[in-house]
Amino acid sequence: MGEDEILNLVTGNIVYLLGAIVLIVIIVKGVRIVPQSEKHVVERFGRLHSVLGPGINFVVPLLDNVAHKISVLERQLPTASQDAITKDNVLVQVDTSVFYRIIEPEKTVYRIRDVDAAIATTVAGIVRAEIGKMDLDEVQSNRASLIATIKGSVEDAVDDWGIQVTRAEILDVNLDQATRDAMLQQLNAERERRAQVTRAEGQKRAVELQADAELYASKQIAEARRIQADAEAYATGVVAEAIARNGIEAAQYQVALKQVEALNSLGKGDGKQTIILPANMVEAFGDAFKMLKGRG
Repeated sequence: MGEDEILNLVTGNIVYLLGAIVLIVIIVKGVRIVPQSEKHVVERFGRLHSVLGPGINFVVPLLDNVAHKISVLERQLPTASQDAITKDNVLVQVDTSVFYRIIEPEKTVYRIRDVDAAIATTVAGIVRAEIGKMDLDEVQSNRASLIATIKGSVEDAVDDWGIQVTRAEILDVNLDQATRDAMLQQLNAERERRAQVTRAEGQKRAVELQADAELYASKQIAEARRIQADAEAYATGVVAEAIARNGIEAAQYQVALKQVEALNSLGKGDGKQTIILPANMVEAFGDAFKMLKGRG
């Protein structure tokens, strides 16, 4: 084999080898494996050509270029604080945090330069606007509703950027010291008012119970007097009936009986009392004893 043949053979082998190398490079460059957590933006001649999703993808080497590798994982903005004035002119400092995902990277990379800064600015403006529509008490008590409103407003604002807002949080609502002192005084005044109302209601109830007790006592006394009057009327009726049947002697007998009972009661004393009776009382008692003896 001559030198020319050997040279031609070596040259041919080199060409084949270079061709194989170029083919391997083309194949390697034409195959793109995209991780599950990413999307790749492909440009052709400097313009958007396609977006590669997770898995194996094929591109045209030398023509197509993976210009951006975008993570589609959920992101959290750093906690931001912004001042806002409520509807009742109270200055508050609101701490917020926003979570979002990039779902259309072709919009994100070509329509906005700094996504985090843009979202933070948007959130700050929306928070100030929404809190300005509410009184301080509403901000404190309707935080869940306020968060939902802010989330919806942010979603509408960032829709053109290919972003999905997954969650918005109001971490804290801080007040200046003067406002805190004023609220504390108001709270103490409200507690004192409630205590006074409670005491007044207690006193009112006590008066009502006392009046009910006095009314009950009056009714009982009246009932006792009625019963006593009925008894006296009954006794009088019995006496009247006896007089009607037996004449004046029955009445004299009752009077004599009462006189003897009165004298008997006087005799039950402890002996130290002094009793002064009119002279004619002795004769009256004598007559009473005679009448009782005669009836016996």
